[in-house]
Amino acid sequence: MKYCRFQMNGQAQYGLVEPVAGRDMILRILLIPPEESDGDVEGLRSRRIEPVALEEAELLPPVRPSKIVCVGRNYKAHAEELGHEIPAEPILFLKPNSALLAPGGMVRRPKISQRVDYEAELCIVIGKTCYHLAEDADVRPYILGYTCLNDVTARDLQKKDGQWTRAKSFDTFCPVGPVVVDGIDPWAGVGVETRVNGTVRQSGNTRDFLFPVDRVMRHTAHVMTLFPGDLIATGTPEGVGPVVAGDVMEVSVEGVGTLRNSVVDE
Repeated sequence: MKYCRFQMNGQAQYGLVEPVAGRDMILRILLIPPEESDGDVEGLRSRRIEPVALEEAELLPPVRPSKIVCVGRNYKAHAEELGHEIPAEPILFLKPNSALLAPGGMVRRPKISQRVDYEAELCIVIGKTCYHLAEDADVRPYILGYTCLNDVTARDLQKKDGQWTRAKSFDTFCPVGPVVVDGIDPWAGVGVETRVNGTVRQSGNTRDFLFPVDRVMRHTAHVMTLFPGDLIATGTPEGVGPVVAGDVMEVSVEGVGTLRNSVVDE
């Protein structure tokens, strides 16, 4: 299963994406949002449309979460590159929905920050409501799929504040997309990469998570109820660095695709 969210005739629609002659094409629109599928997107009613190439569609963020949960320092090498201690349990923080940005959108560097960094992440999309999951519970039935997320960060403000809310929360600081897929296995290992202006800056693998997806979900669900459509960004590998106006960031997750956004000054 692979789906996107896009503008068609002035309205936001969810589209099922399938390969046709080597190109990803939107062939059908979903008549019910995926987050209302109870985890079964394939079973939702849909309607065939004139095919639209994914690369030519006016894409929107493929999700409408009630909250965006992020995991900090989930790769040992990333914690070390920032001079931080290795955490004993998942570190959680939130990004506001107002930070969401569509594929192709412009990330704005705020005037009050002198350093804005990219952070490539595999992102979990929740499919079923969950709270206080048992330690032996299988988390897979609660996952609708996975997507790419760029946890854009004002690094100087993060260091200045000592907590992360302001640095992570500017409008445009949460690009997500381009699609949601369900056919990958983070436990087995999924590559996560960032390129800036075509040069690889980050290259990691979910095999190197300090806390695997099941641990992250249980830890989070013992704090807050996770609702369908909610996001959990699972952490970034080493290699974070700054971007400036004119740069193009590409976040790729193996089996998902590439999230591309450019940078402008506020």
